[in-house]
Amino acid sequence: MLEIGSGTGQHAVHFARALPQLVWQPVDRDENLDGIRLWCEQAALPNLRMPLALDVNHSSDWTALRAACAASDGYDAVYSANTLHIMSWAEVQRMFQRLLEVMTIDARLAIYGPFKLGGRHTSASNAAFDQALRAAVPHRGIRDLEAVDALAHGAGLTMLEDRPLPANNRCVVWQRAVVAAPTA
Repeated sequence: MLEIGSGTGQHAVHFARALPQLVWQPVDRDENLDGIRLWCEQAALPNLRMPLALDVNHSSDWTALRAACAASDGYDAVYSANTLHIMSWAEVQRMFQRLLEVMTIDARLAIYGPFKLGGRHTSASNAAFDQALRAAVPHRGIRDLEAVDALAHGAGLTMLEDRPLPANNRCVVWQRAVVAAPTA
């Protein structure tokens, strides 16, 4: 399991502890790695890897991720929570463009966070949150689920589930489309 945007590292520790059958690989931008590393070291879980750097804009970071999973065909699953509204739209696009490089042939992607539906906020609190995000940093903002799904589809992913969750968030799951080999 690859977690993009591990933040403090607390989610990585929580999920690695709760799901010992999964090997959890946290990744984030360089400036967040020290904090994540502390969480990982304190937890000392056998299925929790030390964090790796990933700035979605840097090709070298994607290359390092591929190398980290070189013993396998890639990550079976990718998880990201509360990241799409922090990244610029161009960064969200780059992330989706590069995902297949690190995912196995039938991997799943789960994204958690707030989304707009049909271009509209799902609650007054999400509208206020979006306004605050954009006021603080203009490239941030709650993304339209249909636009994100179009990126996923363009990257070869098919939506499996869109689950509304508390606090006006959603968990959206896509799976990499399995392409059948051509027959002779």
